[in-house]
Amino acid sequence: MKYIFGISIPLFILDQLTKFWILKKFPNVPPPHEHDVIIPGFFNLTRVHNTGMAFGMLNGNPFANYIFGAIGIAALTVITILWRRNAFPDRLSKTAVALLVSGILGNFTDRIIPGRGYVVDFLDFQLPFWHLIDKNSGGHFPSFNVADSCICIAAGLMIFGAVQGMREEAAAKKAEA
Repeated sequence: MKYIFGISIPLFILDQLTKFWILKKFPNVPPPHEHDVIIPGFFNLTRVHNTGMAFGMLNGNPFANYIFGAIGIAALTVITILWRRNAFPDRLSKTAVALLVSGILGNFTDRIIPGRGYVVDFLDFQLPFWHLIDKNSGGHFPSFNVADSCICIAAGLMIFGAVQGMREEAAAKKAEA
């Protein structure tokens, strides 16, 4: 429970507060498209409505909120079952899961808030190579939020933990031989 109270809940609150702030800061989106330049040519604050998933896939689909809402509920259910079965025994995996939970809850909450029905994205980075990957982006990486960041960091930690586990297992087998 300390991971939920120490990581998930504070990051969920931070996610919702930053989204509330962005909605108040930029009330006229879309259009006109407002933004604040924080670091010229690199970082902006903006307001983007995303009913889809990463990179705006399925954005605008009338069933997207239902689909991703159901996926969120299913993911939280599986995480709860696995947590109770001690499938996350070490600090790294528990931290990753706590980050994942905060991200899922943050974006799920956006989807079910009455009158909203979209995820609020607002962190806008211009990357020097992104225009080569997405020719229509103007170099702007797809906007994201605190919840998205938590999910991505959680995925990274899970991958790191899996690689670390494979290395430890290989070292143990080598020691036995």
